[in-house]
Amino acid sequence: MLHTQPISTLRRLLVSREISPADLLRSVESSIAATDPAIGAYLHRDFPAALAEAEKADLTQPLGGIPIGIKDIINVKDQPLTCGSKILAGKFTSPYDATVITRLRAAGAIPFGKLNMDEFAMGSSTENSALQITRNPVDPSRVPGGSSGGSAAAVAAGTAVATLGTDTGGSIRQPASFCGIVGLKPSYGRVSRFGCTAYASSLEQIGPMTRNVTDAALILQAIAGPDPADSTCRREPLPDFSKALSGGIKGLRLGLPEEYFGAGIDPEVRAAVEKAVRKLEQEGAEIHPVTLPHTSSAVATYYIIATAEASANLARFDGIRYGHRCENPENLLDLYNRSRAEGFGPEVKRRIILGTYVLSSGYYDAYYRKAWKVRYLIRQDFTRAFEKVDLILGPTCPTPAFKFGAHTSDPLQMYLADIYTIAANLAGLCGISLPCGRTAATPDTPALPIGLQLLAPPLAEPTLLRAAWGVEQILGEVDLV
Repeated sequence: MLHTQPISTLRRLLVSREISPADLLRSVESSIAATDPAIGAYLHRDFPAALAEAEKADLTQPLGGIPIGIKDIINVKDQPLTCGSKILAGKFTSPYDATVITRLRAAGAIPFGKLNMDEFAMGSSTENSALQITRNPVDPSRVPGGSSGGSAAAVAAGTAVATLGTDTGGSIRQPASFCGIVGLKPSYGRVSRFGCTAYASSLEQIGPMTRNVTDAALILQAIAGPDPADSTCRREPLPDFSKALSGGIKGLRLGLPEEYFGAGIDPEVRAAVEKAVRKLEQEGAEIHPVTLPHTSSAVATYYIIATAEASANLARFDGIRYGHRCENPENLLDLYNRSRAEGFGPEVKRRIILGTYVLSSGYYDAYYRKAWKVRYLIRQDFTRAFEKVDLILGPTCPTPAFKFGAHTSDPLQMYLADIYTIAANLAGLCGISLPCGRTAATPDTPALPIGLQLLAPPLAEPTLLRAAWGVEQILGEVDLV
């Protein structure tokens, strides 16, 4: 079962020539053929092209010979790009590699397969994909989370060694929690966004989704660092993230926000996180209460800023330059209107309309400008908290994975699934979700994964990874489906 092994194990086997990159790739492909028809994580894969890359993989590189699945919002040269939308499906092939893909290749990895997602990363369940359903491998009647649902489901199902996702308001961490894997959101600017289709440019980041913290550190090392093609990318020297994987949690100050343990949290989620906290305290972590008073404003703030940016970013899909074009338009305005109406799904339309509204004359000050002021207050909450603690700890999500259709008729309830993750994007923090136990199984429902979230200040990935690795040693690694 090569495809279920962590990267560190696979690299040892590859370097010793006990297996070849082609052997590993065939193992992944075999797993996809057997499992993915029931899960639906993959939108596209080109096995012959990946096999050709495997035959010439440079095993001296840190990720030499490792196949990695890619969320289908990231450009991979000569591969289709859909963003989970009808407006691009079958109509666009990437002419270039995103920076993260260029860096993965330079590290010896093989970008393998494009993974399903909520349309243009707008969603928390992958139900908004216009192309297919992706199911949670733990319980196929439940969602895998979103928007990186395909990326999480592939790792959990054992059909990918590791994947890349994107996180605009929790879209790496929330599906990682729902599927029981590790999901790392880097600090804003730590990883280049060049070649990632823009949804909300001041919020989103690309990051790894893996089976353990060590693998996440290896991938982050490969994809992070300054990039002249992305003006928002930080220029600070890149630390050695793997060296941070030692020391454990002893002596670290962990803050517990009272706002993350209040009304709305599932009792089993709360119990699992509190049990984990007790274990960490027994192992030498210092636990301190902290307060993040503007948490209750985070969802509203996010959905004003993110939709405003989406309204601007998605204006490029106009039926002229690329993507879907309506047939026989009467005039230019009809071309715009019908191309976008036919190509975009309901959630994308909802967010474009909302974003256009908050940016419109007469409402800009009332909504958009005010949201940026609240965003500053949210950042200040974290700044004050980090004066007292090294990291903030809490549940990743208020509930385990929910059933298909549970929130589709109530967008607000869907948005609240990200209530603990959104603030990290507004503040530019780095964060990670780790498995933290499971709910109790019933005759009708298997035990569902519960995620524990760690948050650290901007560019504090070494501290975050040290703590996450220490937590993993205490709580255990991913329990695959």
